[in-house]
Amino acid sequence: MSELTNTTLRELKSRAQLLKPTLKVGKDGLSPQFIAEVDQTLKHLELIKVKFEQFKEQKKELALELAGRTSSHIVTRVGHVVVLFRPKPRGPVEAADESAE
Repeated sequence: MSELTNTTLRELKSRAQLLKPTLKVGKDGLSPQFIAEVDQTLKHLELIKVKFEQFKEQKKELALELAGRTSSHIVTRVGHVVVLFRPKPRGPVEAADESAE
């Protein structure tokens, strides 16, 4: 997975300011079900906020683990909230359009 450019990070942070937390880490932590839910949400939205309601002391490590297990990028982490980004997979039509240009 390639790194995000500074320009892309700034744009994603700007978009993230308008979002409300999509998912919340509760007492079960990063359970397989929670990871699957984050993965599914990233497939549809690309950019999500995850709030740590539990495990606040470990949020830095858990945010890194969550990003790794969902193949996403950490855009920013503020307070008890982490913003994750994973680009949607490009379909064959989109890829063909770009190669024609």
